[in-house]
Amino acid sequence: MSTVPKFAEVNVGDSIPALLGAPISRLQLALFASAACDHNPIHVDDDAAKAAKLDGVIAHGMLNMALLGSLVSGWASQKNLRYLNARFVSTATVGDQITCRGKVVAKDQANGENLVQLEITAENQRSEIVQKGSATVALP
Repeated sequence: MSTVPKFAEVNVGDSIPALLGAPISRLQLALFASAACDHNPIHVDDDAAKAAKLDGVIAHGMLNMALLGSLVSGWASQKNLRYLNARFVSTATVGDQITCRGKVVAKDQANGENLVQLEITAENQRSEIVQKGSATVALP
């Protein structure tokens, strides 16, 4: 893991290093379904997904949120994470490669901590946003 950035060195408008996920695979979806206890068949069964009017299986939204969490904790460490929120914008499917990005949108001090607010997004290889959200981290 890299060194946690210093509050004084971070500026509004700065981007944090992007996180590039591996292409989503059926195995990954099956393993995530098991780990998350989310066995909705639209994530693992094409027929069930098509019956739900989808083109095929879709990735769990929480899988993409986990990638967003990895983006933030990889930059500022998990122990410094104070808030993480995301909303689903679009679906990700098998073969999609998700890139997570973050940008500093505010800096503040509260409760004795130096806080940095981030705008975060997860997008596929076609630059379509599948999730967007925000995070707050405390920096030294």
